[in-house]
Amino acid sequence: MERPTVDLLQPLWRALVVFRVLTWVFACLGVWTRWDGIVRPYGAVLQLAVMGVWTLISSYGYSIRWGRRNTRLAFADLIVTVGCMYATLWAQPLLDIRAGASVLTSVWAAGPVLALAISRGRDGGLLGAVTISLALLSLRGVDHVPKILSNVQLLLVAGLVVGYAATTMRQAGERLRSAITAEGATAERLRLSRSIHDGVLQVLAQVQRRGTAIGGEALELAELAAEQEVALRTLMSTRPAVGSDGDRVDLCGLLLPLATTRVDVVVPAGQVLLPAATAAELVAAVKEALSNVTKHAGADARAWVVVEELGEEVAVSIRDDGLGTTPARLEQARVDGHLGVSQSIRGRITDLGGTVTVRTAPGEGTEWELKI
Repeated sequence: MERPTVDLLQPLWRALVVFRVLTWVFACLGVWTRWDGIVRPYGAVLQLAVMGVWTLISSYGYSIRWGRRNTRLAFADLIVTVGCMYATLWAQPLLDIRAGASVLTSVWAAGPVLALAISRGRDGGLLGAVTISLALLSLRGVDHVPKILSNVQLLLVAGLVVGYAATTMRQAGERLRSAITAEGATAERLRLSRSIHDGVLQVLAQVQRRGTAIGGEALELAELAAEQEVALRTLMSTRPAVGSDGDRVDLCGLLLPLATTRVDVVVPAGQVLLPAATAAELVAAVKEALSNVTKHAGADARAWVVVEELGEEVAVSIRDDGLGTTPARLEQARVDGHLGVSQSIRGRITDLGGTVTVRTAPGEGTEWELKI
């Protein structure tokens, strides 16, 4: 079943449609109350008719998905609104307007400011407010700047406040969509996990036990079954890597897939969120440390990766029970041009502003501790 699309901005668009209609009604009432003072009344009626038609068109556009997703409608609204402001000249000469006669669009002219603020955020709201203010200033004239300053201030405040609110709601909507997607994926993973646990894992465990007991060629089948069991268990425990805030990723979700029959990954129950670039570098360093275990620790060596969140620090330790070495040999490897330790591990963590500690001795394995 497809989940409904989350659109937290829809109430703002609905409020804009109501605002458009009500302010057109107010403009009509304004013309009616000033009918005797209008030089060309039928020009005012024609202007109100054009405003009414565009109110219907824009309201319908803002009521459907295309109009809300397409900024071109908001820009068209801005252009038409400015044109309707200048259409006041059909009813009143420019000299009368500059002498104090009203611009007949009244508050209706703020519509595109709100539309641009909702669709484009703060910058869109400011663009609309400045455009409408300049049009009003050109009609009123520079001599009336103090009188229209309050209108300009209201337009700017409306553009800023609505734009900021729309941006915040849009970000909240994106995070909500991510959370819904993660919730759906988690529910599906749990359902599959129950099915796998009740069937496939039990069969693999039985094959592993029987193959080990029989020995011979069956031992190879037992090893393959053990590997597949670990792979399936890792898949079942894997978390979404994207963090709940959308800007960072869960380090645990990136490290859990590294588990094998010889590598155990232990992570906290909760997310350990890091910037994506930081997490990628840290995971690359862990992979290099595990690669060294495969190359140098011995064929039977096991490894453990442990993640800890220590207040403002995140610590990742990679420990093995292999042959071990000495710090002098690690330094000699760097001098000889083997850059796996010095660049792929130490270099990455140092570039992140972290620290690297290595503990090793012959016959006692090796432990890397990476802190950022």
